[in-house]
Amino acid sequence: MSRRSLAIDLTVNRGGIRGRFAPSPTGALHFGSLVAALASFLEARQNQGTWLLRIEDIDGPRAEPGATDAILRALDRHGLHWDESVWYQSQRQDCYRETLERLLHLDLAYPCTCTRRELASHPIRAHDGSPIYPGYCQNGVCQPGRPAAIRLRVANTPVVFQDALRGHQEQCLEREVGDFVIRRADGLFAYQLAVVVDDAAQGITQVVRGGDLLDSTPRQIYLQNLLSLPTPTYAHLPVALDQHGYKLSKQSGAAPLDLDQPGSALWSALHFLGQNPPPDLNGEPPTTILAWAHAHWRLEQVPAVPAMPMHR
Repeated sequence: MSRRSLAIDLTVNRGGIRGRFAPSPTGALHFGSLVAALASFLEARQNQGTWLLRIEDIDGPRAEPGATDAILRALDRHGLHWDESVWYQSQRQDCYRETLERLLHLDLAYPCTCTRRELASHPIRAHDGSPIYPGYCQNGVCQPGRPAAIRLRVANTPVVFQDALRGHQEQCLEREVGDFVIRRADGLFAYQLAVVVDDAAQGITQVVRGGDLLDSTPRQIYLQNLLSLPTPTYAHLPVALDQHGYKLSKQSGAAPLDLDQPGSALWSALHFLGQNPPPDLNGEPPTTILAWAHAHWRLEQVPAVPAMPMHR
């Protein structure tokens, strides 16, 4: 089997600009989610492109009941209407499994029985503080009989890309990350594999998302190249911080969007994104605000550094 054959049935060329917003249903959307959704929506719309919605519900145990409906309702209330049908990762297990089997067949991936506890003592650390995988199972599992994760073999070659907001980016996966997990030991497919397969299958050409995912991008580009899949353009937005300087997130208890004041939230998100919306637009209906935003949106005005949203 040739490496090129890995791409069969994975990539779709639908033509035109295609962006996406891909939240996980672990809770209601908060201000940081709105920033990512709005920026990706406007960047696609201003380029006469298509904007898609994908629910990344691959991690079933972390999904919160009712969260998917709440996400759809919040996006609709804020006027962020997606094109085409919503995709659900939970319905795409066969696609991930087929890709994984091909990678294993070509010895581009391998089983690993190392546990997080065992790796925690490894002294060499990545930028995010996680241990860089030392390759214990590269030539055979260390502990036969244990549940095994599947890791992708990486090369000692820098992955280089140009981020639309952060500029030149370069990462050597072997030195800075190590072979990374693409299927967990509990059998769940990892984000890095699923997002690459789905972006190709949906024909995504541009990814506008939070800067907390910047470090994942070289892994995704490496896997795209391995599978002979197209690489989208990337723009990583500033991360919205809470009053203590921590990233707004569902896990840290970020307040959900107030669906009774969508205009105020949209205005604040535009301000956060450096678009300088006029003060008298604050609180107007979403259609009015989005019409202004469509006419004035400039990605190059978005700041690249994390920031706290102004009081709304």
